[in-house]
Amino acid sequence: MTYKETLFFVAKCLTINHEEHNRHIVEEMLQSNIVDWDEVVKLSTAHYVYPALYCNLKKASLLSYLPEELVVHMEHITSLNRERNLQIIEQAKELNEQLLEYKITPIFLKGTAHLLDNLYEDIAERMLGDIDFIISDETYNQTVMILSKNQYNNKNSLLDDLRLGKHHPRMTHKNKIAAVEVHFRIVKTPYDHYLNYNTLKKNLQKTKDQVLILSDINQILHTIFNKQTNDLGYWMKTISLRNYYDLFLLSKKTNTLKAIQSIEKYFNILNSFLASCNFVFNNISSIHFKDDKKARTYVSKVNEFLVSPKKMKFNKAKWNFYFTTKLRFNKLKLAFVNINARKHLYNLLLRR
Repeated sequence: MTYKETLFFVAKCLTINHEEHNRHIVEEMLQSNIVDWDEVVKLSTAHYVYPALYCNLKKASLLSYLPEELVVHMEHITSLNRERNLQIIEQAKELNEQLLEYKITPIFLKGTAHLLDNLYEDIAERMLGDIDFIISDETYNQTVMILSKNQYNNKNSLLDDLRLGKHHPRMTHKNKIAAVEVHFRIVKTPYDHYLNYNTLKKNLQKTKDQVLILSDINQILHTIFNKQTNDLGYWMKTISLRNYYDLFLLSKKTNTLKAIQSIEKYFNILNSFLASCNFVFNNISSIHFKDDKKARTYVSKVNEFLVSPKKMKFNKAKWNFYFTTKLRFNKLKLAFVNINARKHLYNLLLRR
């Protein structure tokens, strides 16, 4: 199996319990014994959907087609991830309670929010590393201090107080399973004009544990912006099955095209993600998008890079160079007006 064939097979497997046409294709491939399971394991692990793959195949009663040793391994990894996620859920609820004591209300994001909201039929499906939440500008410094008081630590940096990027440096606790990222923004500037604390707090929902998360529409927007702009997916034309799977499940709750139509300025960035997602998942019923020339061109490029790894590598290198250079230039400009940024730059030069 080529990389593209493996990717499309795994993607179809993630939808087989909702899309009948994909179930038929997957079952035929399994019956024909043409699946390269080594490549499937490698790709699904790299895309952080290995447990989700197992859960979907199990629910569809298709595990009998898999090698017995592979099923045992998948079950073991999924069980470990389920236990980890149970601990993450408890840790998130504990953090919520700790901050509420100081009248600080965190809004949980991404995978943590999805777990708290029961987006997945089995919490073992989602692999995640950090607990992410956003708080108001007014409570940002206090939140970091409260976490520090509760034995969450990070490697101090001269840049910590400059609020570069989107969040405070990852904070870890020696007795807790997940690192914590305290966000002051969830998407890069200028896209945060639409998704910032003040706009997000207008449309929130509470989980059964009384924890605040984004509205379904804003979860869709955040999922797309996170891949397309934060991770530069729009320019690199890369695919993340974990992001796609989250979007797929969210599309069962809210019309995806309606969710993005309010952000006209960046409509093409958002719509291209939906078009690509629909393409990779093989034309599924719940992902709605505008099938226009720009979306088709974007998908065509995605497909071109999937069949030509050299072109994909060159494109990624080109954009990595561009954005890395841009970031370094911005840090250099900052060093002219901020003493900590100057010290940081000086230390970097000394290391060379």
